[in-house]
Amino acid sequence: MTTINAILKEMKDVPVNRLEEVYQFVTSMTSNVKQPSRSNIKLRKKILSSGGILKEMSDEDYADFISQTRKTREQLFDRKISL
Repeated sequence: MTTINAILKEMKDVPVNRLEEVYQFVTSMTSNVKQPSRSNIKLRKKILSSGGILKEMSDEDYADFISQTRKTREQLFDRKISL
């Protein structure tokens, strides 16, 4: 019997541009799952279309991106909260 972990291991090799098809197939097999609306499908396609974009960055650009992300995160979330 195939386990969920075995399926997930295989899923990591699915190309990003085919994930929507995989999602559609899986949801078609589950009867108790509500089918996504057209707007949700469009949103999901938009999100998935950006997958792998960081792979195309040079090492220097990626390091700069990470650095800027950390700085922004520190500025946004550096708040002292009293509970």
